[in-house]
Amino acid sequence: DCGQYTNRSCEECLKNVTCLWCASSRRCMEYPVRRILPPADLCELRSARWGVCWVNFEALIIAMSVVGGTLLIMLGVCCCCCCCKKKSKKQVSGGPDKDDERAAREREKRRVRQEERRAEMKSRHDEIRRKYGTV
Repeated sequence: DCGQYTNRSCEECLKNVTCLWCASSRRCMEYPVRRILPPADLCELRSARWGVCWVNFEALIIAMSVVGGTLLIMLGVCCCCCCCKKKSKKQVSGGPDKDDERAAREREKRRVRQEERRAEMKSRHDEIRRKYGTV
């Protein structure tokens, strides 16, 4: 029974893991297992100790919130980084984009025009050679 440790020390009370120490009233009581946090009418969070005497529930909740929030932010940043990395890899290796396609079409048009000019110049030269008999 946790009540027998009332008005003793926190360390004596918390030797039994089912006990909760209330520092303001110096009471040792059964931890309300049906609830996650002890209700305020039983003991204020800043006075409630469970497990160890040097950490109160208020500090524990704040610390867990900070750690949990930090982990969530880190997880979000990692997800964003991974998504951005995949997106940039996909653009690099996933085929040409619109600018590359346009540049390739223009190169092909220039190559075709150059071939046409070459063929035209060759036919002119052949005609001149036939005219002057140098063929």
